[in-house]
Amino acid sequence: MNYNIEKDFLPLGSVVLLKNAKKSLVVIGYSIVTEDGKVWDYLGCAYPIGVVSTESNLLFNAKQIDKVIFEGYSDEEGDKFRKKISLEIGMSKDE
Repeated sequence: MNYNIEKDFLPLGSVVLLKNAKKSLVVIGYSIVTEDGKVWDYLGCAYPIGVVSTESNLLFNAKQIDKVIFEGYSDEEGDKFRKKISLEIGMSKDE
């Protein structure tokens, strides 16, 4: 499936490269709200290392993605969930 990264959440496990980045990230979460109330589209961790500590995870927005290297696994349940959060929350437009 082709995703519009500005409108559609990528499946968990997707591997992306952010603009001006040298290392790839794996998508491990969605719609993260920080203590200051800011909503981030994604939570990621370094690829191929994975989660080594919560301090090494990175919050990022869809518009920061330069390239989708790999689209993670998706099924009907995942598609419905991502569509629901896209409709209810929408993709963040702040950087």
